[in-house]
Amino acid sequence: MIDGVSGFLFLDDKGKSMLAYQWEKKFQHSVEKYNKIYKVELPKITPHICRHTYCTNMAKSGIAVKTLQYLMGHADIATTLNVYTHLKLEDAKDELEQMKVREQLKKEMALVDMENAKRELKRVSAV
Repeated sequence: MIDGVSGFLFLDDKGKSMLAYQWEKKFQHSVEKYNKIYKVELPKITPHICRHTYCTNMAKSGIAVKTLQYLMGHADIATTLNVYTHLKLEDAKDELEQMKVREQLKKEMALVDMENAKRELKRVSAV
């Protein structure tokens, strides 16, 4: 707590806590500056949108949903999953493809393990 204010993440140039409206202004200024330079403009971006992006990216990475709920600070997992996580059909397709790859790798590893076991049996029985 600084000067009776809590819940902030960073300090400004004067050592004062940065509040939500200051972050909103920083984001707004950055987007405006970008849009003046580049042809393809950015949409309005806010710190809160970054929470949604973070949550979605963490979900895509495969983090446990209860861990994600904790990191997001949500009392109800439904908030994490239904409000902050934005998955699409492509994400489901990607995950299913990854499952296929993992299953194929498991099968291949099982074959390798079986071959190694056969070699070891031969070696032991020759002794």
